[in-house]
Amino acid sequence: MKRIGTLLLLAVFIAIAWSRVDPEEAPHHYNYKQASQQMRRIYYGELQETLYCGCRYQDKKHVDFSSCDFAPRDNPKRKSFKRAKSIEWEHMVTAHNMGQHLPCWRDGGRKNCSANDTTFKLMEGDLHNLYPAIGEVNGDRNNFMYSQWTNNPEPMYGKCKTIVDFKLKKAQPREEARGIIARAYFYMEKTYGVNLSKQDRKLFEAWDKMYPVTEKECERDRRIFKVQGDHNPFVYEKCKQ
Repeated sequence: MKRIGTLLLLAVFIAIAWSRVDPEEAPHHYNYKQASQQMRRIYYGELQETLYCGCRYQDKKHVDFSSCDFAPRDNPKRKSFKRAKSIEWEHMVTAHNMGQHLPCWRDGGRKNCSANDTTFKLMEGDLHNLYPAIGEVNGDRNNFMYSQWTNNPEPMYGKCKTIVDFKLKKAQPREEARGIIARAYFYMEKTYGVNLSKQDRKLFEAWDKMYPVTEKECERDRRIFKVQGDHNPFVYEKCKQ
């Protein structure tokens, strides 16, 4: 009974901590932990869906698989299978991509950079680069770079059209996510100097043209501005047109 009571108190504490977000807080940049607490100020209503599969979700622990015909990959013994039931905040430009050239990364990887490097903290918590994703897909994408290698992807997660090639270490996002991803990369390059290879730049420039800014993406940019205080110019300029 004592253990049950302790667990209940812990659950209440977590719920209170999760809800402790001031909607009127002055906009500014956050570290990753703080940014995670701000996500509900951005992803609500029509924006409350995942990047890679377009799944609706109620909160971080309740994903509506039926809204997107999602199904976890076979093999329930895998660790990532458990992550299919939860929402995680995906870095489109991965932490590895952001930090690998920094001295802090060479001295201790992401953990060291998150604790000790001011620039990395800003990159890691930048809301323009964060998007809700089903944990399993986020985990499978890993640090893989985005690519496009087939027009007829064989679904891996039910009917979700995002696929991952584990042997070649690359991920092909569904069409609806490609423009969003491209413009996030352009923003991170302009703001923090994140490197883009010639091949990646060519791909993202093509995605930017093929998958133009939507009203949802404009609304996401407006909400991020209210929380973080800046726009993604590669989105904002097109929203004004």
